[in-house]
Amino acid sequence: MHTTECLNQLRETGRMRWMSPAQGWIAEAEEVVSALARDGFEECKYTETRDPHCHSRGGVWQGLNRQTGAVASAVWIVSDERPHLVFVDIDGEPLRDA
Repeated sequence: MHTTECLNQLRETGRMRWMSPAQGWIAEAEEVVSALARDGFEECKYTETRDPHCHSRGGVWQGLNRQTGAVASAVWIVSDERPHLVFVDIDGEPLRDA
């Protein structure tokens, strides 16, 4: 799998935590996307889903690392009751807790 140094920093500092029942990460989506960009992924697609009051409810981001050809995807769900839930795949492989 592609090296994700900046994502690993989010994990090491507790800014990105594994949520086993959901098989996803508790993290701020913007921080995950920024970390992927710093890890060399250039944004190819970014879309947010909004409710009628213009609040973001979730989204998807995809990036390509032109040096390696790796593709990263982040999909997130926003809820008023809990932190963002983020799912990350790199080259079709889910990023899971070690």
